[in-house]
Amino acid sequence: MGRSAHGLDASRPHGSQTRPKAARRPRDPEQVVEVGSMDYTIYLVVVLLTLIGVVMVFSASYVQAANRAVFNNDALYFLRRNGLMAIGGFVVMNIMARVDYEHLRRLAPLIYMVTIGLLIAVVFIGLASHGAQRWIPFPIIQRFQPSEVAKAATIFILAFMIDKSPKALQTWKGLMIFGAVLGVMFMLVLYGGFSSGLIVAAVGFGMIFIASPHIWRFILAGVTGVSAIVGYLWYDSVYGDGFRGARFRAWMDPWAYAETRGFQVIQSLYAIASGGLFGSGIGQSRQATFVPEAHHDIIFAIIVEELGLIGAGMILLLFGILIWRGIRVALNAHSTFAAMTAIGIVLAIGFQALINIAVVTNSIPNTGVTLPFISYGGTSLMVSMGLAGVLLNISKYTKAKDR
Repeated sequence: MGRSAHGLDASRPHGSQTRPKAARRPRDPEQVVEVGSMDYTIYLVVVLLTLIGVVMVFSASYVQAANRAVFNNDALYFLRRNGLMAIGGFVVMNIMARVDYEHLRRLAPLIYMVTIGLLIAVVFIGLASHGAQRWIPFPIIQRFQPSEVAKAATIFILAFMIDKSPKALQTWKGLMIFGAVLGVMFMLVLYGGFSSGLIVAAVGFGMIFIASPHIWRFILAGVTGVSAIVGYLWYDSVYGDGFRGARFRAWMDPWAYAETRGFQVIQSLYAIASGGLFGSGIGQSRQATFVPEAHHDIIFAIIVEELGLIGAGMILLLFGILIWRGIRVALNAHSTFAAMTAIGIVLAIGFQALINIAVVTNSIPNTGVTLPFISYGGTSLMVSMGLAGVLLNISKYTKAKDR
């Protein structure tokens, strides 16, 4: 298949090894592929992060849940719901780790089109909450967030295109086609929320950058894109009256908007500052009793407050291990589709974690992004664990020369 990405060599020397009987038939007849067990380091890290999330969601939510009629004054309201979603996510992860991921390559165009249809449905029948319209009614879980699925669909369709037409990105025409496929998804996700659209764009842009032989085109495009976003936010903050401009102003000086847009950021900073080295202990957060979305977007601040610098550092270490092992899976993948899918999953998890922590620490303007595997959110958790399952699946099929 040749060189499909910067540092991701999907080709296989055919050497003297013999193909194990358990191996699937490679798409390249000269490939030698070894089949082993999944990467249990990734498996353990995902399980640990998810269990930490279940505990911390309960710790951050039980006081508010017990004192609000909308939650039936039930302290266990979020624990039960999040626990059920974690169990469902665990099942999905194990299924995706065992079902041949080559099915995803064949179904990638269909997954893309179905996701586009769901995002269009959000425009007409979407449920609005906190100023964003990004959910659609769904049985059992009550509401479903297609923008989370859009991350997975973007990864699969771009990996499929790069695998099918590896030379397409060598031309401007091919680049425009890739850009159009990503752009349609980005614009529809953007309707429901700027943050979700930003993650989809970042993941897609990163995958195309890695697969393209023309680095400077993407440096130019990246600088142009970032400049356009910053310019828009600055203009809206100075001359406009939109909520994104208000968030930008609050980011620049949150204490000037302490009762409005700056309230959540200030409280998260107070929580971080009071954590110290060892924290106040699980369930002992003061900020969680009144901070909006303490169990959702802002949960990392509660983690720092209750578990301290050491606890927060351990969680960052777990994310670092997950990203490292994911990159290793991508480097050892035996096909272009597998390599690009793995790197897309790593980008999705890494970007989302980075943006969430940057918001909590006021390093970037406030935007609603969940912390993967940890924040409360059924669709986000299920999709994240499903993608982890795909990564585990890919880890079983590696280059013979690297094992």
